[in-house]
Amino acid sequence: MPKYRIFRMKETERQRFRSAPHTSGTMMVKPKDYLEEGTVDAPTLYSAWALLKDTENPLTVGDILCGPGDELRILKYIGFEEARWVIPEVKSGLENVPPAAGPAVIEAQA
Repeated sequence: MPKYRIFRMKETERQRFRSAPHTSGTMMVKPKDYLEEGTVDAPTLYSAWALLKDTENPLTVGDILCGPGDELRILKYIGFEEARWVIPEVKSGLENVPPAAGPAVIEAQA
């Protein structure tokens, strides 16, 4: 039986998410806006939702289930839709350094 990892959206982000207009297509989400909170064993995505529905901590709009193959699905008002983590670009500090011009020239000493 597949195991789904549960990612809960932080409350500050949830308020923004709820008031944002619905968009279709893949939702880009930031890992910093989520807290991982265990797993649930279920045959399908919607059966995982149903298992959690009547618990003390059901899935709510904005929460994510990560299923087999690390496939992310975010819960929206209309159901689950595809999501992907947005990984911030790491800056090395060398972005503004000009590239070296040509090969190094070594002068022979006489």
